Amino acid sequence: MVKKKRGVPDWLNSPIWSSSPPSKPKSQSPSPSPPSSSNGDRLSTSKSSSFNQPILTPPSSIPTPKAEIRDSSSRSSTSDNDITSSVDDFARQADLLQELSRKIVNIGELRRLASLGIPDTAGIRSTVWKLLLAYLPSDKGLWSSELAKKRSQYKHFKEDLLMNPYVSKAACVCTNSWILNVSVASQSEITRKLEDSTYPKNGDQMSEGKGLLARSKLPHGEHPLSLGKTSIWNRFFQDTEIIEQIDRDVKRTHPDMHFFSGNSAFAKANQESLKNILIIYAKLNPGVRYVQGMNEILAPLFYVLKNDPNEDYAVNAEADTFFCFVELLSGFQDNFCQQLDNSIVGIRSTISKLSQLLRKHDEELWRHLEVTTKVNPQFYAFRWITLLLTQEFNFADSLHIWDALLSDPEGPQGTLLRVCCAMLILVRRRLLAGDFTANLKLLQSYPSTNVSHLLYVANRLSSHSTQ
Repeated sequence: MVKKKRGVPDWLNSPIWSSSPPSKPKSQSPSPSPPSSSNGDRLSTSKSSSFNQPILTPPSSIPTPKAEIRDSSSRSSTSDNDITSSVDDFARQADLLQELSRKIVNIGELRRLASLGIPDTAGIRSTVWKLLLAYLPSDKGLWSSELAKKRSQYKHFKEDLLMNPYVSKAACVCTNSWILNVSVASQSEITRKLEDSTYPKNGDQMSEGKGLLARSKLPHGEHPLSLGKTSIWNRFFQDTEIIEQIDRDVKRTHPDMHFFSGNSAFAKANQESLKNILIIYAKLNPGVRYVQGMNEILAPLFYVLKNDPNEDYAVNAEADTFFCFVELLSGFQDNFCQQLDNSIVGIRSTISKLSQLLRKHDEELWRHLEVTTKVNPQFYAFRWITLLLTQEFNFADSLHIWDALLSDPEGPQGTLLRVCCAMLILVRRRLLAGDFTANLKLLQSYPSTNVSHLLYVANRLSSHSTQ
């Protein structure tokens, strides 16, 4: 008996899955920054495109940029779509502001509203993301004390891990992704011994060797050439390599945006904040440390929080972003840990889940990609998943995708995989007509699409998964 071939489900037979509806204007985000003409080279994983930076009311200390248009499709939108989009944005903004005005914010309702899209005005996204990432408690009466405590904690992290060159040991505990500083030694043992030897106490004469510690008295772990895992010098050289890598990656972060790139004092300060956050994260998380690409995940968070019109929030954006970054990465850090690549929580397992999801919803497309043309999902999905789609869409669209990711009560990964699956389904006709080379090229340079429509399809995948 011949087994009946399972094809695309009936609900996907509509032509709308292969051709996007008339695109409404893409929502855009603010970019308060002074003009700059210096742009760096972009990472090879990045899509080459320029970002439009429309005007919102920024903090008073930040210059207002010129508005730019990024996507020609937005210019061709009809006036009816403009009006509809404005009305929808205004309605969503009113609903979100009403929810945020409550003494106790209903996080469930906030997630529902945010999943529909957060308007790029009034600093709403900054506050909503902090709530969705559990950085702010639902009780608004606790906001001031919680912010003061976390910002003070981050200040101590900077002092202990960035400003004190003698710090060698930082004991830290990670509980539910919140990092608690336990104790930090102000000086290493070798430094103390050298000082004691160089500057004798109680008037004793300087020891033989003109103040230098005898080699026999130098602990093995304190020798500059020691390769031991507990050697402070070995850790120092490893830290230096990581810091240099972070510096290179930060300078290549969104070179098309004046907010991140250029020679202006504003851009330099933003780069410095990104470096501080990544270095502190690496030192407090020795099991993961820093992996190239973390800068791309950090960038949207810092951008949103730094552009909060509340001046106090903008000034403290670095500290606030650090804790939001820790919370966000807690659900994805296994993807960055090479030792876990082949485990059930590693990146290969996550990519396998995407493959299974596509097979469940569109077996014909899955079979053509993975069996007929042999396009291994690792060839394109590795970047999609590890960088949370920050490189596949323009920056403004990425923020709207993140609204949906952060709104998922079960964590961002489920929504991320459904969005990735929807990306494949939306170009299924081109994929079914393509061979290995054509399909790989298409998926590694994903075409421009209507993000609202993409998220709608991803949501439909979710609803059909529960049926």
